[in-house]
Amino acid sequence: MLLDQEDVILIHKGTNCLVALGSNQEWEGKASQDLILEAISELSENGLIISKVSRLFRTPCFPRDAGPDFVNAALMLNTEIAPDRLMVILHDLESKRGRVRRKRWDSRTLDIDLLSYGDLIFPDRQSFEKWRCLDIDLQQKSAPENLILPHPRLQERAFVLGPLMDVAPNWCHPVLEKTVEEMYFSLPVCVRNELEVLSL
Repeated sequence: MLLDQEDVILIHKGTNCLVALGSNQEWEGKASQDLILEAISELSENGLIISKVSRLFRTPCFPRDAGPDFVNAALMLNTEIAPDRLMVILHDLESKRGRVRRKRWDSRTLDIDLLSYGDLIFPDRQSFEKWRCLDIDLQQKSAPENLILPHPRLQERAFVLGPLMDVAPNWCHPVLEKTVEEMYFSLPVCVRNELEVLSL
């Protein structure tokens, strides 16, 4: 009997994770969409099983007018690698494509965010809530020293939720208890309409 994609996901021993990718700078003559596609291809060579990949989207830079438009995507992967080690792999992929961290929300050649690791709340709910509720001015000046899961502001960002609608619309946020679909459609229509699907 042939298994469909959903069945394959269920029989993996590891944890299903959601990952966001973005780029708004070329690097070594490669356009943003090529850098993202390269990174997705390389992820599968690091003991990670990619089960779903979104379309590519063009989205306005965040914060608005801070730089060129972004290309964004999302994927679901399955792994037995621990979250902190997984982040090392993701940061290594960024560095290999010219990522330099100068300041918060700067333009970048490649940005890869671990959005969720199953239903894990890490390191604890109190830390998650601290960063989720951080004032917007402080968000621009500070970043957590350690990994926070789920990503504390994924629910606010169309450039994250739009691609996630392609790969995990029914994933339920373990703290907010809302699905990706519910979070996406709670955003203003004008914000959702800013997402543009790229034709490859």
